[in-house]
Amino acid sequence: MVIGFDAKRAFQNNTGLGNYSRMVICGLAHEHQDARAFLYSPVMSGEYRGYFSGFANISTRQPSGIDRFFPDIWRRFGVTVHLKDDKVNIFHGLSHELPHGIPRSIKKVVTIHDLIVWRFPQFYSPFDRMVHRIKIRHSCHLADVVVAISEQTKQDLMQFVHVPESKIRVIYQSCDSQFWNPVTDDDKDYVRKQYNLPEKYIISVGSIEERKNQISIVKALPSLPDDVHLLIVGRPHGAYQAELQSAIRSLNLSSRVHIIKNADFTDFPALYACAIASAYMSLFEGFGIPILESMCCDTPVVTSNVSSMPEAGGDAALYANPNNPAEIASQLNRIISDPQLRQQMVLDGRVQREKFSMKKIVDEFYSLYRYLHPATNDDF
Repeated sequence: MVIGFDAKRAFQNNTGLGNYSRMVICGLAHEHQDARAFLYSPVMSGEYRGYFSGFANISTRQPSGIDRFFPDIWRRFGVTVHLKDDKVNIFHGLSHELPHGIPRSIKKVVTIHDLIVWRFPQFYSPFDRMVHRIKIRHSCHLADVVVAISEQTKQDLMQFVHVPESKIRVIYQSCDSQFWNPVTDDDKDYVRKQYNLPEKYIISVGSIEERKNQISIVKALPSLPDDVHLLIVGRPHGAYQAELQSAIRSLNLSSRVHIIKNADFTDFPALYACAIASAYMSLFEGFGIPILESMCCDTPVVTSNVSSMPEAGGDAALYANPNNPAEIASQLNRIISDPQLRQQMVLDGRVQREKFSMKKIVDEFYSLYRYLHPATNDDF
């Protein structure tokens, strides 16, 4: 069984789409060594260049000759000329896209993470909105199987793109393997000193942008005890950071809100583990990885009661209206004031997170690939 992957995000993206791509590729290579993977990417530079070198069943392909000067065109059209030579049986677009011209003999899978471009079109420029919608429609039409990372995304695929339910498979995602390792006291001591952390804080991880809605958490902060701070970990996108800073100043919270824009990703587990609680009040998500990351680090989490967040948090999280700071504050105060509740949420989180273990997710993909592979055709 030979699987080709659109691996651009695996090599060039250090956030959600990149982590997802690396999880699927490396998990499959480790857990199912009878499968061989070819990674097709226009660029293989940067911190992930050697990420896959330790796997004997992973090979890489990138443009050569004149194609090097047109990497985006190669990714969308030229990559398909390699598939026959590499004897690829299945091609998987890991982030919304499939190239044009894949031979009919090759089964095609595409993962759709979310349809935010339909639900919140105002977050995109008119050009980007058009391009994203064209790519998603093309890929869903071309694919033999469309993988949705949540039931929410499945419902959106049927509503907005009119993908038949029979064509969709819900396979959840996991988070990076580092979050599944215990955080030591030394790890915690290191991040406290490295980032000059306050003694007590709520953590909120995610890009600083309107959809992630950090402002609602800032507005909830005055209703929490004065010694509880807010730590926002994420890179700013667009003009939202200025709006966020304005809210912080207007509420006289400059001494209690700390923004870390360039935290080392390897420090994230300890940053979570040192927090009293995690707050993730996004307006809409395909899944909501910080919810799972919080549970993996034994950090109780309060999250939004909309879209896919209840799927990720299950019975292990507390929920609030993301546009209601008073409700957010009430849920956070429950965690802060009740050690017994906090401990129960940690235990519930350990159960809930197992639904999204890397092995479970990878095994589901392997079953899907075997179902599609002409030599096996297992039931899925």
